[in-house]
Amino acid sequence: MKRFFSLAAALLMAAVAMAQAPEDIISRMEEEMDRHEQDGVVMTVDMKIPIVGTTSTLTYILGDKVRAEFSVMNRKFIIWSDGQTSWEYNVADNELKISPADASSSSGDTEMFSGITDGYDVSIKKETPDAWVILCRKSRDNKDKDAPKTMDLVVAKGSFRPLSLSARMSGVTMTMRDISFGVTERQVTFDMSDCPGAKVVEK
Repeated sequence: MKRFFSLAAALLMAAVAMAQAPEDIISRMEEEMDRHEQDGVVMTVDMKIPIVGTTSTLTYILGDKVRAEFSVMNRKFIIWSDGQTSWEYNVADNELKISPADASSSSGDTEMFSGITDGYDVSIKKETPDAWVILCRKSRDNKDKDAPKTMDLVVAKGSFRPLSLSARMSGVTMTMRDISFGVTERQVTFDMSDCPGAKVVEK
């Protein structure tokens, strides 16, 4: 009987160790994000730029549709995109610019949470009672020249939801944080009534 309990304890400890492996944590996180793919994602994206400072953007993503709200030098901007057309509303000037959408208005931010273990060597940098902090170092076989060399990924224990992802690229530090699920079509669909009396500039 004693031998049986010793074996059971060893198996339990091995299972716990496997559950805390960074690769397994990331895999569970990706599964959680895939499960909410149809629900849409809300997050705040901080961009820390030398001299300029930090700009925070509240971003709503649902499929190909994106809505982003941010302020630059006390001027508020709202940008909508459906993957083909982009609407940029300067609230202070009450001016609306309409132009073809480009890659920067896509939902590429959320793609940074996918396939991390394919291009990065991962290890647990820190652990708290509520989360794991995982260090992701660009692997030698990662040929993407635009991929950041390192990233810090924070994953919540229990839910395996991503809490934040920080990376430094070309001197700019980007942090995605306050991530949650649940976006409506109305939140990401442009409506002219959101820009009452705006001057329209088409490009």
